[in-house]
Amino acid sequence: MNKFIIFLILIFFDFISKKIVYELIDLNTFIPLTFFLDLTHIHNFGVSFGLFAGLISPWILVVIGLLVVIFIYYLMISSSDKIEKMGLLIIISGAISNIIDRILNGYVIDFIYLNYRGLYWPAFNFADIYITLGIMMILSSFFRKIKK
Repeated sequence: MNKFIIFLILIFFDFISKKIVYELIDLNTFIPLTFFLDLTHIHNFGVSFGLFAGLISPWILVVIGLLVVIFIYYLMISSSDKIEKMGLLIIISGAISNIIDRILNGYVIDFIYLNYRGLYWPAFNFADIYITLGIMMILSSFFRKIKK
């Protein structure tokens, strides 16, 4: 499948999921789905896990995010490894999705909340999953190369 189509599908899916959460779940409300998974509606004004919230302007975060995307794009077009290229594309998709969210709202909407017996993972969204999946693909490619 064309990389641009994959990019658009991932961004669209993230955008639609955030729009549904914004429209259907009240801010800071938690809806238990299972014993470890809740849906919620959180506005993240910081970076990962809300770090630096209120300390850095959303526009500075957008500029930093775009610079990082440009660098990752350079890595992607320079790579000859198919898995690494796909991982970098997926990371770019997640980063652009969150940048779009920040441009439109001044924050990123997070809505997936994991918790188990008093242990909590900060809320996240599909764009964050894309970034994590892309990093895992790159690490897999790296370790595969080392093994050879």
